[in-house]
Amino acid sequence: MGLFSFFKKSDKVVQENTIDSKDLLGNTAKNTGDNRDVETKLSFHPEWDVPQEQKYIFNFLANELEPLKPNQLSLSSISIEEDILTRKWLVRAFFRSSLSQAIELGEIELFILDKNDELVASKKFDFKALGTIPAESARPWVFEFENATIKADEVPEDGWKIAFNLVSLRGHQLELDPSWEEQLPEAQKEELAKIVKTLPELGETEVNFTGLQAKLADNGNLNATIFIRNGHKKAINLEQLPLEIIDATGKQIAKGSFKMNPILTVQPNSTKPWTFIFPAELVDAKDADLSRWTARVTQ
Repeated sequence: MGLFSFFKKSDKVVQENTIDSKDLLGNTAKNTGDNRDVETKLSFHPEWDVPQEQKYIFNFLANELEPLKPNQLSLSSISIEEDILTRKWLVRAFFRSSLSQAIELGEIELFILDKNDELVASKKFDFKALGTIPAESARPWVFEFENATIKADEVPEDGWKIAFNLVSLRGHQLELDPSWEEQLPEAQKEELAKIVKTLPELGETEVNFTGLQAKLADNGNLNATIFIRNGHKKAINLEQLPLEIIDATGKQIAKGSFKMNPILTVQPNSTKPWTFIFPAELVDAKDADLSRWTARVTQ
């Protein structure tokens, strides 16, 4: 069982972060098709022996919770307390489900966001510790954020919230620029998405450039289509990109610097294909072997 820390009489529900259950469970949730308000009932972990006074506090807090719509999951932020000895943040919250059936979850990454929606802490939690969550229920829990997971010097002020990391929930995805979205046939989009799924997993702070297709044009230009892969939790903006292309023999066959106008943005946990055209004067294609090739960012 996870940490159980008694909630206080002074506690109150301060923020909600609500998602559609499909974002977390895929299509396994039953869709009832209704739009009623769902009042979530207080649910304790079966291993907890809760004193009567604490039950009163929990009931008071649970009565403050706004109804959910069917098939939603929600985190209701209550309070943060810093452990003086360990510097951990102990984050009190309700995990709520408006599903019509009980659920048991696995690993989920949670964020702490300040009043400006800036990330101040992040950590993956094994939700199995919460036990089976009954249908249409609210379970109080304390989420521990160790010092290594905290990115701020002090506990955030009013307006903070605990939230699901939807980017990690949806998995790494293909992102197409609007111009590509309009021009590419659906079959090609599906093929690109399949290729993206076969690529090695990225680290959380990794940006990777993976070659997709390179062609020499009749005028001597080299057209190189590259996957720009962003493993970060935030979007990256590319204004200037110095690139070189290395062929199968290790020979540099093109080198140039590209000014991105407008700035090229790659969304978090996404891969965006982009074609870079190296002018003929920057290409040395003599005896080039493009059966395999690599794109590198130069210094």
